[in-house]
Amino acid sequence: MKTTAPSLVRRGTMTRTHRPTLLALVPLCALLVGAPSALARAPAPAAKATATQAPVSDVVKAARPKGGEFFGLYLMDKKVGWLFTDLEVLPGQPARVKTTNQLVFKAMVGSRVSERMHDEERIYEAKPGGRLLSFVVKQTGDGGTQTLVGTATADGFQVVRKRPGRPDETLPKRPPTKERVEDADPPRVALLRKAKVTGFSLDGMDLESYGLSTTVEPEEQRTINGVQVKLGKAVTVSEKEKVPVVSYITQRGEMVLVDYGTTMQARKETEAVAKRLDLVEVFGLTRVVLPKPLPESARTVPGHVTLVVQGLPAKFQQQTYRQQFKPQADGSVEVTLSAAAPKARKPLPLKDPEGGENLKSTLVVESDAPAIRELAKQIVGTDKDAYRIAQKVNTWVYSNLEKDYGASADRATDVLSQKKGDCTEHSLLSVALLRAAGVPARRVDGVIYMMNQDGVPALYWHEWVEAFVGEWTQLDPTFNQVVADATHFAFGKEGNAEITPLIGALKVTAVK
Repeated sequence: MKTTAPSLVRRGTMTRTHRPTLLALVPLCALLVGAPSALARAPAPAAKATATQAPVSDVVKAARPKGGEFFGLYLMDKKVGWLFTDLEVLPGQPARVKTTNQLVFKAMVGSRVSERMHDEERIYEAKPGGRLLSFVVKQTGDGGTQTLVGTATADGFQVVRKRPGRPDETLPKRPPTKERVEDADPPRVALLRKAKVTGFSLDGMDLESYGLSTTVEPEEQRTINGVQVKLGKAVTVSEKEKVPVVSYITQRGEMVLVDYGTTMQARKETEAVAKRLDLVEVFGLTRVVLPKPLPESARTVPGHVTLVVQGLPAKFQQQTYRQQFKPQADGSVEVTLSAAAPKARKPLPLKDPEGGENLKSTLVVESDAPAIRELAKQIVGTDKDAYRIAQKVNTWVYSNLEKDYGASADRATDVLSQKKGDCTEHSLLSVALLRAAGVPARRVDGVIYMMNQDGVPALYWHEWVEAFVGEWTQLDPTFNQVVADATHFAFGKEGNAEITPLIGALKVTAVK
């Protein structure tokens, strides 16, 4: 995966090239920069509204500093980026509200510097329940450059995508969004009302809408800059990320701290301090060191390995065809990872066992793009065996993509155009080609065993592929494994930020 965006430093993910991927930051970054989703939108500060003839939303009435707020972004107490948020009432009638969110994520990946910038502006009606009227989303740096310009219409949202060196592209019209102006800053609205609030977020990464829920918890005493302060506390959960994001706000409406699980934190700082970064080397920071190397049985197919793991919540301990869990008396869990070629192989056409999501063309996967569809036909030929098709795609991607961390891309057509990338690009293009060929497929996020130049056996964040060929099977196009071996330990799918809190929390105490 890559950085800045689930994948540690890449759109949500951070990754490397032939090195393992740090997925969690992308999901994480995706969360930070996605619409009013969790961290990025939670601390949206706003200027006080001026008097208007018409009623205004509670999001305007809520106290907040004028001119916006800067936050330093910390991963495991190391600063890896900064965030700026603002909310203001625009002059004129009828009144409008503009929100601004800027995210910069910067870190070392091996000897390279990876940087991702994500800027958003949104315009809403200022009245209670005011609609989202327009947005501009700009993404630059690691992951590629693009601008999305969205405008509300009577029956939905029209979005134009702009990319350097390409003609502007009018995307298929999006359905109407349920996002309202209160969704721009749910923590402050909830604290103002002293009640739970629910809403929706049009995500700035995939342009899909997700539910939001924010609850108010008892006030807490915290030491801020050496002073004891009573802080309001609100917890926001997005239907997309599913990770509780806790916002701490002063009585004057200043958001001073945001906790993203136990791994990531946003701390209010001056602009100068917020932009002063640590330039952390993320692979070494986030890897899971092993007590000893994995046995050779983990690298063969069929093969297996057993680990004893601490810090893995029960919701990640789901029994699958590759992973079996046994809780231990001390709170740890024994997990046996296994790998074997699929036994149930079926011909096309295939139905997606999950209802169609794994055959869907999206803003990122782009399996309906003409270039993707044409390449899929060339690779597959007349073959109808789903597993052979998956093998062909896996081998083509491995053979034709240069292993280059610095050539990150967030969209399948960009990956195909540049033919470079790390595990995120390999997985993304593979999934797009498989879906275009009619094989249900999705990306898998987790860790993989590697021993780098320092000789320390460890698990590193990585992304690979899962395809349905009559039964589910996993492949790794980055390493040309038509069956991903048992060194792959999966936690989530599609760069989901839900797994981000695992970074820094996992510990392997035994290898069997």
